[in-house]
Amino acid sequence: MNALQNKVAIVTGAASGIGRATAQRYAAQGASLILGDLDEAGGSALAQELMQQGGDAVFVRADVARAEDCETLVAAAVARHGRLDAAFNNAGLSDGPVPPGTLDYPLALWERMLAVNLSGVFHCLRAQLRAMLDTGGGAIVNTASIAGQVAFPGVPGYVAAKHGVVGLTKGIALEFGARGIRCNAIAPGVIDTPMTSAVLDDAQGGQMLTASIPAGRAGEADEVAGLAAFLVSDDARYINGAVLPVDGGYLAR
Repeated sequence: MNALQNKVAIVTGAASGIGRATAQRYAAQGASLILGDLDEAGGSALAQELMQQGGDAVFVRADVARAEDCETLVAAAVARHGRLDAAFNNAGLSDGPVPPGTLDYPLALWERMLAVNLSGVFHCLRAQLRAMLDTGGGAIVNTASIAGQVAFPGVPGYVAAKHGVVGLTKGIALEFGARGIRCNAIAPGVIDTPMTSAVLDDAQGGQMLTASIPAGRAGEADEVAGLAAFLVSDDARYINGAVLPVDGGYLAR
């Protein structure tokens, strides 16, 4: 199924986890890709892998906390293909396997969490919106989290940033929906990725994480990628401003 045939898409945080799975899904459905990540080795290897499979992909090193890097990603898409049709703003980081808690939360960690997980989405959006407006529209998906819809104790940076992504997504949907641009968010729950592996691989920690999930297990990155692909496809053309969980039923509690 080539639901994304001839679409030009940016994926940030593409070198691993949900970003990697989504880039693979986009490529399999026919999209031409600009892959962004700080991990040069992983991102370059993925671009090469997709090209060897007959796809069209190029890697651009990018720190989304830097507005100029986000602009470079968009410029690469426009220079290579003349337009930008879709974007998956997925780059992010967590507080770590053992968060320090609010009272001991380092200010440097707070600032980095907001810079990457919230400001990074804003920087990407602003550059992407300009390019999409030039060519009549497009579709954007932001990675939020279930922590953007409910709170968890002791992780103020992550919770605040992901709540911010939810609000930003809705604001963009309202502002640009009439101009041909859709903006939605995905809210992953516990997904088995390098970001969560330290906890999931620990028998006690993994059991604690999955005990409250009706599905009884962590999700797979490809299970998020499927929704990320649908939301930038024309099949989702009337979905705008939505925040859709991929959480095994966690938020249904």
